[in-house]
Amino acid sequence: MPRPLPLLLAALLVATPAMAGRDLNQDEALRLRREGTIQSLDALMQPLLERYPGARLLEAELEEEHGRYIYELELLTRQGEVRDIELDAASGALLEDKED
Repeated sequence: MPRPLPLLLAALLVATPAMAGRDLNQDEALRLRREGTIQSLDALMQPLLERYPGARLLEAELEEEHGRYIYELELLTRQGEVRDIELDAASGALLEDKED
């Protein structure tokens, strides 16, 4: 007879990546931008560059999490600090800003 706990843990391990979100490719991002569903990354970067003058964008990803589009960014500040930042791609709201 199967043990319920190991089966539950195995199911959670398999399901976890799906719950974490889905990376969108460039074509999907462009379509969403053209439809007006999300804002351009350039527009949303302006407030971040005011907050961190001279910062450089190291990495940017667009993900869909629970029906919401999120930009996940890594910025390198002039001070050499790497910041992990999440922005709501539709509203531009800052969701997370922490040191990596």
